[in-house]
Amino acid sequence: MKVLLVFAHPEPRSLNGALRDVAIKELEVQGHEVRMSDLYAARWKSEIDYADFRLLAPDARLKVAKASGEAFATNTLTEDVKAEHEKLLWADVLILQFPLWWYAMPAILKGWVDRVYAYGFAYGVGEHSDKYWGKRFGEGTLAGKRAMLLVTTGGWEEHYSAHGINGPIDDLLFPINHGVLFYPGYDVLPPFVAYRVDRLDETGFHLVAERLRERMRTLGSTPPIPYRRQNGGDYAIPTLQLRPGLADPGANGFALHLDGTDTADETSPRGRRAASGR
Repeated sequence: MKVLLVFAHPEPRSLNGALRDVAIKELEVQGHEVRMSDLYAARWKSEIDYADFRLLAPDARLKVAKASGEAFATNTLTEDVKAEHEKLLWADVLILQFPLWWYAMPAILKGWVDRVYAYGFAYGVGEHSDKYWGKRFGEGTLAGKRAMLLVTTGGWEEHYSAHGINGPIDDLLFPINHGVLFYPGYDVLPPFVAYRVDRLDETGFHLVAERLRERMRTLGSTPPIPYRRQNGGDYAIPTLQLRPGLADPGANGFALHLDGTDTADETSPRGRRAASGR
């Protein structure tokens, strides 16, 4: 497979840097072709502004979606953005690697999404009608490809559990997994999360590294998170409300958007929660 790893950490000698090297080495050992976008090393421009749209008149009002769509359609997006499009189309698998800062991705990675996910490329794709609401949430430009998050956090795993003070890690990552990866069509794999990374000793690092190697070895076979497809009949068009009777009894919040058929699978969010109660 062809794998693109987008790396968002300012220190190459960090634990994230070490885990990045572990992942890339294991992928290459398995025969995969790997490319990397190191955002800090590339001094990636985070903010989206007038400079992104060369055809926009200096005195014109900036409407980002409109300007993005026009730039994509006329092939006038900036060269750095077009290079990332080429990588995304090339890759069979996308890995976003970042430390969890303030319950979200670092600003530089959010800026990568803002600029690279152009209208006509990642959104604004497909027809809108009373029966079909665009190619998104299971369909789109990147459909048929796989994606996953590689995340580190200083907090304990218990802090990110159902009763933990930070809330479940699957809920915290839902806006990225569902809203950034599933939206343009990716099959989204369960995230790889390393906890308490500021306290890892050598033994702890080796345990995390081996767990990461195993994830890289199973990148092509790990079942994706069973998100419901927008246009598959589960949602009413155009309100995009989940149809009555589809959710499992007692399900609420983000769990409503999971298809319950894979609840026994320990790699799914629900499966992991069930297994943790053994």
